[in-house]
Amino acid sequence: MLTSTNFSGLLNQRFFQNLLPVPATNVLKLGHRTPDFELPDINNGKLVRLSNYRGDKPVILAFTRIFTEKQYCPFCFPHIKALNENWEKFADRNIELLMIASTDDRQSQIVVRDLGLKMPLLSDPGCQVFRAYQVGQALGAPLPAQFVLDAEGKLLFKHLFSFIDHNASVDTLLQYVDR
Repeated sequence: MLTSTNFSGLLNQRFFQNLLPVPATNVLKLGHRTPDFELPDINNGKLVRLSNYRGDKPVILAFTRIFTEKQYCPFCFPHIKALNENWEKFADRNIELLMIASTDDRQSQIVVRDLGLKMPLLSDPGCQVFRAYQVGQALGAPLPAQFVLDAEGKLLFKHLFSFIDHNASVDTLLQYVDR
């Protein structure tokens, strides 16, 4: 029996806003604070404000590329799984790992359930935070990126998507917090 891919939910407002390629133009400087934001955590329904972590713990922002609740970027899906499988390594070091996706609340709830996500998944369907961090976009979704912030909210490391180096590894992210 021939089955087809379900593209329902793909052609939405976010898709058309992110259709044209825009390269990552991030100019955030190491040693400086990054833009504050507030987004809903799909895991627990609470709002997460980045500045609430200042003075408390380091934060890793993992911007990921999910097209719909069933369609993931082929470069991001293994990265999402690796971060989730290694979540305890971050938690044991008192590092807050925040994954940010452009899927809406309903799609994000399905992602959390289907992947068994342990880390917070923050929903940014309007892509305001993706744009504030200037991660770029292509083919209907923002591009992935990772940012490591120290306990004071200052940028220690940033990784922007490229076809040569898609996402920063778990070890790389941990290495920059441990410095």
